[in-house]
Amino acid sequence: MIRMYLENVGLRAPGLDGWTTGSEVLAGRVPYTASPIVVPECRLLPPAERRRAVPNVKLALAVADEAAPSADGKRPALATIFASSAGDSRTLHEILQVLASPERNVSPTRFHNSVHNAPAGYWHIASGCHEASTSISCYDGSFAAGLLEAAAQIATEGQPLLLVAYDLPFPAPLDLVRPIGSSFGAALHLTAEATPRSLVQLDVQLVRSVEPPTRMEEPALEHLRIGNPAARSLPLLKLVAEACSGIVHLEYTSGNAVQVSITSLKSGHARRDGAVAAAAAETANA
Repeated sequence: MIRMYLENVGLRAPGLDGWTTGSEVLAGRVPYTASPIVVPECRLLPPAERRRAVPNVKLALAVADEAAPSADGKRPALATIFASSAGDSRTLHEILQVLASPERNVSPTRFHNSVHNAPAGYWHIASGCHEASTSISCYDGSFAAGLLEAAAQIATEGQPLLLVAYDLPFPAPLDLVRPIGSSFGAALHLTAEATPRSLVQLDVQLVRSVEPPTRMEEPALEHLRIGNPAARSLPLLKLVAEACSGIVHLEYTSGNAVQVSITSLKSGHARRDGAVAAAAAETANA
């Protein structure tokens, strides 16, 4: 088990426009409405890079910008982990269209954005950061893989980092073989030690997947969770929003799961283990 602390969250999804308003929805204080996702431009990027930025880059940078601490508009040097199952789905679609045409001429900009670590490159340009960056993909377990990688780096390096998870739908016809329902992006600012800003303590471990993945109680949010690999983070984010302690199970791969024990460091830290267990039992009986 590896322990780390969550300092701040970035969030962009349908009906969840930032952590400030999104946390109110996840905590049940405001009803959830699946309104269209709003992704602001990243003003930290130089104009040339901003023009070249594609939707997945804009989404990843929007949540990273919200989660990363800043002082006078400057971001500290944070190592980063970018987790996505699909990368730039739209650019992949466009490249395949070009390769299926007689000309077969792929533009340099499209090829540039098709690389899986392109959002990491844009972010480090925007923030001026020279720390290490990891880009990771693990199909539906991509968020869990990113969280495991974050825990490993926290344990070995002891330095704060930024975990960014995002995925966007594929255009037709690729959406028939890889359906992703809606765009979703989340970012976690994680540290090795607790600070006055810490929201929760996270104890992360890899376990055999004897428990089903933790579900969302709200049907519309559960639909969002199962429809996007990055949205597998929602049960964890819900406990953070509620300032509650509890345990969530995140689907990973090869018969394994990632178990996260969450201990709230803020007020209202009633335990949610019973509700989590009830959700798991409901999943098992479904």
